[in-house]
Amino acid sequence: MNVYFDNAATTKMSQVALDAMIPCLETVYANASSLHTPGQKSKEVLEKAREEIAACIGAQPNEIYFTSGGSEADNQAIVSAAKWGARRNKKHIISTTFEHHAVLHTLQKLEKEGYEVTYLDVHENGIVQPEEVAAAIRPDTCLVTIMYANNEIGSIQPIAEIGAVCKEKGVYFHTDAVQAVGHLSINVKEQNIDMMSASAHKFHGPKGVGFLYARKGILLSNIIEGGAQERGKRAGTENIPAIVGMAAALKNVLAHQEENAAKMTALRDRLIDGLLTIPHSKLNGDRTKRLPGNVNFCFEGIEGESLLLMLDMKGIAASSGSACTSGSLDPSHVLLAIGLPHEVAHGSLRLSLSEYNTQEEVDYVLEELPKIVTYLRNMSPVWDELEKGEKKHVI
Repeated sequence: MNVYFDNAATTKMSQVALDAMIPCLETVYANASSLHTPGQKSKEVLEKAREEIAACIGAQPNEIYFTSGGSEADNQAIVSAAKWGARRNKKHIISTTFEHHAVLHTLQKLEKEGYEVTYLDVHENGIVQPEEVAAAIRPDTCLVTIMYANNEIGSIQPIAEIGAVCKEKGVYFHTDAVQAVGHLSINVKEQNIDMMSASAHKFHGPKGVGFLYARKGILLSNIIEGGAQERGKRAGTENIPAIVGMAAALKNVLAHQEENAAKMTALRDRLIDGLLTIPHSKLNGDRTKRLPGNVNFCFEGIEGESLLLMLDMKGIAASSGSACTSGSLDPSHVLLAIGLPHEVAHGSLRLSLSEYNTQEEVDYVLEELPKIVTYLRNMSPVWDELEKGEKKHVI
């Protein structure tokens, strides 16, 4: 059996998205910036997709900017807020210790440019508290950027409460919602979100396309120069087939969101309950305040890389964390942020499901994974020391 449990890295494109894209590849291929009739037809298709995406998140069409994905959207949102703050002598930013590297690396770059960043603790359950955000805000704070749902452990943040705090304090609030859009109900106005990043390939759309929501009145700084596209804020000929596919995918998943969430939550909980029977295993993140399809475990005494390779031999595709850092030998910064020691964080496994997965696939993983864990532990000198009592179990 072949099982794909790495949907947090990327999802299979839906047939709905593919069907929407084909006409744009075959007939609606003109440049949307051109004044001739074919170009204006492309422009109509582009703006219709913008309207559809805006409606999905409670925004206005002129608040949607198309990007190459979530990383670009994160960069543009954070840099824009930072430059706005610098012009007002506000160079303090608040974030968390377990953001995606698209956020963390941008913040680290800004720190080298003289900005100060406060990184809030996310605690053992991977959730930041709104009152801690409020306490960290200063007169010179220009931005709070906190992800909607974590890409590794799936913990969902109290976004509406954080947004309310930021609105009250008069501070811009950005959220990296790459893992949340399409899977959770989002209304940017009701939740007081000023800027939000999203990526199509996380909700069965094509790769290489995403969007940035920026509330009307926010002045965006350009990351890419060279043209007047996206109201002068993002140069480059628009990838209309991908944008149309993204809009179709998002509309489709939201139309079935309730039933999909119920199915994935049931599969997720079945998987969690089964894996908890493995001795010295630990679920990472909050048990209930997590994405419907996210399961993240640590197994003491083994390396995550060996676990992934042996799962792959059994036809099971999984990951040890973010696909963006899969080549790193360092333990996950997310797991370290929630308090796990290095030796345990090295043995992490992320299983991320979609509505296309089945109970039979979950049961297959529950049959094979415990056997692999046992096999690897029997080969591990670290496990031998733990079992002999020469070292103390952490889990």
